[in-house]
Amino acid sequence: MLPREAYVDPAVFEWEQRNIFTGWHCVGHAADLDGAGAQRAVGSGANGILLVRGDDGIARAFANVCRHRGHELLACGASVKRRGVVCPYHAWSYKLNGELRNAPGFDRLDSFDAADFGLAELRLVDWHGWLFVDPSGQDGDFADHVAGSEEIVSPYRPEDLTVVSRHSYELATNWKVIVENYQECYHCPSIHPELSRISPPTSGENIEMPGDWMGGWMSMIDEAETMSLSGRSGGVAIKGLSEQELRSVMYLVGFPNLLVSLHPDYIMTHTMTPLSVDRTHVECAWAFPREAADRPGFDPSYAVDFWDLTNRQDWAACESVQRGLSSPHAQPGPLALEEDGVYQFVTRVARAYAGKR
Repeated sequence: MLPREAYVDPAVFEWEQRNIFTGWHCVGHAADLDGAGAQRAVGSGANGILLVRGDDGIARAFANVCRHRGHELLACGASVKRRGVVCPYHAWSYKLNGELRNAPGFDRLDSFDAADFGLAELRLVDWHGWLFVDPSGQDGDFADHVAGSEEIVSPYRPEDLTVVSRHSYELATNWKVIVENYQECYHCPSIHPELSRISPPTSGENIEMPGDWMGGWMSMIDEAETMSLSGRSGGVAIKGLSEQELRSVMYLVGFPNLLVSLHPDYIMTHTMTPLSVDRTHVECAWAFPREAADRPGFDPSYAVDFWDLTNRQDWAACESVQRGLSSPHAQPGPLALEEDGVYQFVTRVARAYAGKR
């Protein structure tokens, strides 16, 4: 494990916010910006970001800061659809591409040049329907960030799937505890009887990737079509998948905050937003092929109910880990051979602490 302080010290959390979450990280689904003028605010404070869909159809990211007196342009978590971006404080307004449109009263000043007061634009990439932002502007190339994951993700065509259901959870635990739990099934026989019946905990293996992503796959029993309480699918298989992909689930971590589960007939994502050293917001989304999602009477509960149950089993364990680590007597323990995925993750975090990729 990492040192206890990595999970309970507010100073470590603040360092992570300044040095890990200011590089490439996921801020949501591109489909959330539905049409020109769609706007959504994610994060707050130093990491506050405004996502905007322009008239040209391009998604852009800006610092959620008005160029007048610094007021937030949109409240954290809020979404609107407008012809422009308007600050609610003094009504400064901006075009959808970030250019200043109007600053009330400043048109009387010859020395005022609107071109000097556009919104601060941030690096943004739409990758397979997920939006990634580099607020610092100093992280490496995005291709390096996702190196090795393109060939794993692309057969599932996430950008063509439809998000049908979402659940939001606020957990009393550090964000790293959630990822560590996701990176191993050593705990599955103890707390996941439903999952273990469909996917043997000892199946599959972890994989090595050259970029910032990590993960591994697990197989399903012969009788199962997908991960559900019965093992049966209420949807349709994603077209073009290999036999291996139809018989297994790939679990990926897009460092630092995106968890992706690739199933034969749907994709589940967990997007984490760290709120404090011991509190994390998690949005879980389930996306299905359009031919299933558009079918009259389609019911995604076969997947949603299974994973909501599994999630809550995991959340209880993660919150218990956080409470245990809060004890001054907690000391880092050894990792089992089955926890090699945890080792991949904590090594990546440790290298960030050391200032290395």
